[in-house]
Amino acid sequence: QVQLVESGGGLVQAGGSLRLSCAASGIIRSINTMGWYRQAPGKQRELVAVITSGGLTTYADFVKGRFTISGDNAKGTVYLQMNSLKPDDTGAYYCNAVVTGTFGNFEVWGQGTLVTVSP
Repeated sequence: QVQLVESGGGLVQAGGSLRLSCAASGIIRSINTMGWYRQAPGKQRELVAVITSGGLTTYADFVKGRFTISGDNAKGTVYLQMNSLKPDDTGAYYCNAVVTGTFGNFEVWGQGTLVTVSP
């Protein structure tokens, strides 16, 4: 079993920065990828960024050049540095891990941390 706990959300003015952290506990050696998703009010959850065990990163177009994902899947940690924040970045940010289990891969989600960007 793997559990994820996020921290670092909060209220920030447009143009400001926040750093989100996610820590995994449990059988972290089974983690393949870790990443961040977000869900704005009234919208579907969407990918923000992911990082593989080999360190490869993927970003959504709307955060390229502003957000940076980092971490160490082997240690079960992932971070999201968010710069030049915009009001459209407001939402709940969820940490995600793809884990290899006995019967295949499955996803684990954190409880979410709220990011609010004021104009």
